[in-house]
Amino acid sequence: MSKRDYYEVLGVSKGASADEIKKGYRKKAKELHPDRNADNPKAEEQFKEANEAHEVLKDAEKKAAYDRYGHAAFEGGMGGGGGRPGGGQGDFSSAFSDVFDDLFGDFMGGQRGGGGGRNRAARGSDLRFNMRVSLEDAFSGMQKTINVPTAVNCSGCDGTGADGGAEPTNCPTCSGMGKVRAQQGFFTVERTCPTCSGMGQIIKNPCGSCGGQGRVEKERSLSVNIPAGVETGTRIRLGGEGEAGMRGGPAGDLYIFIEVAKHKLFEREGTNLFCNVPVSMSAAALGGDIEVPTIDGGRSRVKIPAGSQSGRQMRLRSKGMPALRGGGSGDMFIELAVETPVNLTSRQKELLREFEELSEDNNPESKSFFSSVKSFWDGMKS
Repeated sequence: MSKRDYYEVLGVSKGASADEIKKGYRKKAKELHPDRNADNPKAEEQFKEANEAHEVLKDAEKKAAYDRYGHAAFEGGMGGGGGRPGGGQGDFSSAFSDVFDDLFGDFMGGQRGGGGGRNRAARGSDLRFNMRVSLEDAFSGMQKTINVPTAVNCSGCDGTGADGGAEPTNCPTCSGMGKVRAQQGFFTVERTCPTCSGMGQIIKNPCGSCGGQGRVEKERSLSVNIPAGVETGTRIRLGGEGEAGMRGGPAGDLYIFIEVAKHKLFEREGTNLFCNVPVSMSAAALGGDIEVPTIDGGRSRVKIPAGSQSGRQMRLRSKGMPALRGGGSGDMFIELAVETPVNLTSRQKELLREFEELSEDNNPESKSFFSSVKSFWDGMKS
């Protein structure tokens, strides 16, 4: 039985390009795959026929021989493999792998099939930079310059990795795919090309400055905008400011992680601030106005009610931290800490004793209680 024309089998013209041949083959392979044609006994043979045609037409040398001699180019030992250009049982497994690549390659980030490694330029790594800021800087926001050690494009080769900026050439081992296949029985195993390390290209004359990497180590100075309201754990992303990619590939990103230093006066909970404010015993007893510092560097006047006790909490609205993404500011809470006087003078002690006596006279119940306690201790002594 005579064989059909390979171009006819794939549904392409004789002047078809490599991409058109590939698209024609994949279309036929998906249409004729045995798993999709369980009720068609001829599907498997037609599938193998399409794969055989593709094995010839995808190879430049085999295609040239076929265009010149037709099927006769692979008969009588001219093409090897016993008259089958693709080499027998390997055809089906290779075709299955190609179809798998076509169906799932997009989900693998375009790294499989379809020239996955061809002209591949690896993306640079993302970088992390830890930045410590004061609570005042977190309140107001700031512009800060940082120095980041990273990999940048080599100026000697303009990022190509080749001496003089010459273009890399396709790897002869994998034909620019970045991967090679080895058949193990029915299955085809795919692995990274050992010659080009998966890049799909090789550099014959590497750049002397970067050794063919296309990038060199350098410390960069970057200006970073720290928005008001940041807190510990806030992450700021600077797109394209990470490591330069291999051989002209796109740069990674730089992530800045914020840590807000502890403050000697204020404690922070979200957008609210808390602080302890010492007040004298007389101010707590009599009441009055005091001034307290605020995070913006100013001072606010607070009225202390008479008879205030230690631990009493008072709120200053909108005197806390600003919200990172808008929405106003938090509040500031002050907690009173009544101070007990120390190192009293004789006159101060005399006045306090007089105050105590007057307190007992004004409160008979309290006076009776202290008298009972005194009598108890006097009785114990006797």
